[in-house]
Amino acid sequence: MEFDFGPYRITVNMPTRAALMDEVQRRFRAGEGFALATINLDHLVKLADDPAFARTYAAQDLVVADGRPIVALSRMAGRPVELLPGSDLVFPLAELAAEETVPVALVGSSDLALADARRVLEARVPGLRVVWTHAPEYGFDPGGEAAAAILSELAARRVGLCFLALGAPKQEMLALRGRDLAPGVGFASVGAGLDFLGGHQVRAPRWMRRLGLEWLWRMLSSPRRLMPRYARCAAILPGQVAAARRLRRAGR
Repeated sequence: MEFDFGPYRITVNMPTRAALMDEVQRRFRAGEGFALATINLDHLVKLADDPAFARTYAAQDLVVADGRPIVALSRMAGRPVELLPGSDLVFPLAELAAEETVPVALVGSSDLALADARRVLEARVPGLRVVWTHAPEYGFDPGGEAAAAILSELAARRVGLCFLALGAPKQEMLALRGRDLAPGVGFASVGAGLDFLGGHQVRAPRWMRRLGLEWLWRMLSSPRRLMPRYARCAAILPGQVAAARRLRRAGR
């Protein structure tokens, strides 16, 4: 599945969980870092408005579909991909890191949330080594000196997997910068995925997720903040549907 934003093309190049895990395992064993992004409808809105973000996203090594609208668009385009929310990837990636004896770091959110996430991860994933946690100060700039210091610390600690919980576009920008300054680190941008572990944010019940209603749960939890966001997401859907249909016709 592909999305075009001017000169930048973003491809969901990890269509299944199996493909993603195989590639991450290969990179762990080779000592190769990566930047993993989880594209969703809100990201598409931001990508259309921000060329710098589009350039950053297009340079991510691995991209998966985070959100049922992305999966639906992929099917319309005749290029189906699996639903792989970033929050659902935290444990599988942590388990793979434990199997491969890869040190892990948690960056983003708050000190308390990271401490709780670390406790939950280490309790549920035998052999996992979380060697560093860090919550950047408010107003964190992924292009600034504090970001460079974070990347230097990750490299010095020989971290192989770093979960980033900074929100878009900061987490993707830091991950891309890390590909130069900490090339051995695998960066997984998981948004609120770490906050969910310790209960600092509450995820939708499983039945709502199965029905594709997680967006409704989130909107009702913070309507003033999220209703405008979801309205913008809805507004871009007709154009994305048309683009998906063009992709399908081009592939015939």
